[in-house]
Amino acid sequence: MTTKFRLEKVEIYTTEGPVRYQFPSDLTVLAGPTGVGKTTLLELIKWGLGGDGQLAPVVTENVLDLSLQISVGGNTFLLSRSLDQSKRNNVRVTDLVTGERLPDHQIKSSEANSLNALLMTSLGLPSNMRAAAQTGRSTNAGARITFSDIFTYMYIPQSEINRDIARSQDSYLEPKRKAVFELLFGLADPELFDKRSRANTLKGSVEEASDHHKKILQFLRDSNTQSKDEAERALERALNSQREAEGQRAQLRDDIDPVTDRETQAFRDLLSEAERSLANARNAEVSLCRQIEELSGERRRVSADLARLDRMRDAGERLAQIEFTTCPRCMQELKNREVPHGHCRLCLLPDEAASTDELDQYETVQLTDQLDEMKKQLALAEQQAQNARQLILDRQDLVRHLEAVIDARTAERVSPRLQAYSDISEKIAASRVAQKNFENVLQQWDRVADLANAEDELRRKYERLVREIDQKEAELRERRKYIVSEISKEFNRVVSNLQIPGVQEAGIHETNYLPLLNGKPLKQFSKGGGTVTATQVAYWTALIAVALRERDVPYPAFLLLDSPRLALNEEEALTTGLYRRLVTLAEANAGRVQIIVADHALPAAYHKDYAEIAFGYSKPTISSVKHPGKGGVKPLMATPN
Repeated sequence: MTTKFRLEKVEIYTTEGPVRYQFPSDLTVLAGPTGVGKTTLLELIKWGLGGDGQLAPVVTENVLDLSLQISVGGNTFLLSRSLDQSKRNNVRVTDLVTGERLPDHQIKSSEANSLNALLMTSLGLPSNMRAAAQTGRSTNAGARITFSDIFTYMYIPQSEINRDIARSQDSYLEPKRKAVFELLFGLADPELFDKRSRANTLKGSVEEASDHHKKILQFLRDSNTQSKDEAERALERALNSQREAEGQRAQLRDDIDPVTDRETQAFRDLLSEAERSLANARNAEVSLCRQIEELSGERRRVSADLARLDRMRDAGERLAQIEFTTCPRCMQELKNREVPHGHCRLCLLPDEAASTDELDQYETVQLTDQLDEMKKQLALAEQQAQNARQLILDRQDLVRHLEAVIDARTAERVSPRLQAYSDISEKIAASRVAQKNFENVLQQWDRVADLANAEDELRRKYERLVREIDQKEAELRERRKYIVSEISKEFNRVVSNLQIPGVQEAGIHETNYLPLLNGKPLKQFSKGGGTVTATQVAYWTALIAVALRERDVPYPAFLLLDSPRLALNEEEALTTGLYRRLVTLAEANAGRVQIIVADHALPAAYHKDYAEIAFGYSKPTISSVKHPGKGGVKPLMATPN
């Protein structure tokens, strides 16, 4: 069944108040002269659905917010979008069936909370489909199919109505336009789109893997790298050489082990004992030298004390013979001074009766005895140090002698074997280096093999996917042939009824789904003007008519036409035919289709066959803002999201 899409209401909130329009009829015509804002209203509808509408200055300068009430699938939503630069990327969504305010949906996001995902899901379409190019050269997964792409089949803007069909002249949009056509008419499904995208991506991976494989092979050839078979044989030879050398080394080790006999072992024991004795003698010498140094220091201290006593005794004897007549401090005369008997003339203290000679003699004797004792100890320590030095010399001679004896006993038996052992060890090391080199070469060939296997695996996956795509397309071929045939018949019938000048036969191309006039593409038949406009109306209404008859396609039976009469000039018959076609389509599918047309002049015969909203300079579409007059209208401008 054809998916229902209907615009119920448009509310424009301006700085001067709200403006509301309702669209209850299957066919509504927005009538009025050029410049009253009909295109502005249609572009606002596109902008409210998340598109990049061309907003007139009256909108950017005066409109604050826009709300659209739409029915899509089984849902009815109120979409509100602000014109404020900081808020325009968020759309406020209300589910009018449940009355629930849903989370804000993003315009630019590709996630589940985007407006695109909401609209695509409501239409019964996945939001993550990609339109991969179906040419054999493309390796691109394709651009994502969004609601904006679906909307190109629902809205024919004024800038395109007399020039192009669904921007088919933009070659980069060709894969997406064809994919949307196939999707809306059931000629392809999301699974097929996914397979096409994966096939293109896999094709790119196959080409990349093949290129990498070839470059590695070329590098190995340019660097004169051995072949894999040669490297394997060389590696086996290196392994055999290593095993042979290791066997010889083990035999030499067994031959060397019993060389040490008992006598040599005895000499080695003596050498160990001599080395220990030499170490002990050196320790003893160090200890005795330290002791001699300490005794010498003590001896010097005692000698200094003894000399001090001698100087004190000599000074006392010399001073005792002096009779002071003058004080040595203040130089006063002492001769006339009264001095008690037995007292010192100088200090008046009593003379000492006892002599200190004996005490001084005792201390001198003690110090002299100490010096004699230390002299003996010092002589003994020096003798012991001399003996230690002699012992060191003897032990050094003994160590050298024992080392020479041991070397003489082992040189003739061990040295030749050690040289052979060293040669074999070098041979083993060389074998291991060679093995490492050949293993690196084999690793390079293993890498080449891995690349070849990866390339083959990717190629098998790609070929398997291509077969699945071919099988799926073969299953759909009959349906495609049938749908294209039905659209061609309907299109030809409409073109014939419209009596488009110069057209004898019309049809639809089998692969690009675009109109053919007299067997020629539209762009070759006509460069623009009324013929293109009439063909546009015939083409889009033919698509809707076939989609409504088939009932099992997701085509939204909704059409916005902007100024179809603009390029027809005074061709009243053709204009009448266009409107007759629109009225007939709406009447034949009451409640199942919605067509909104904006035009500047209407055929008088059909005023009662459709709902009409009339506009004028005194009543423009943004009626809350005063119209500046016919000469004061500013052109539309493209406004990015």
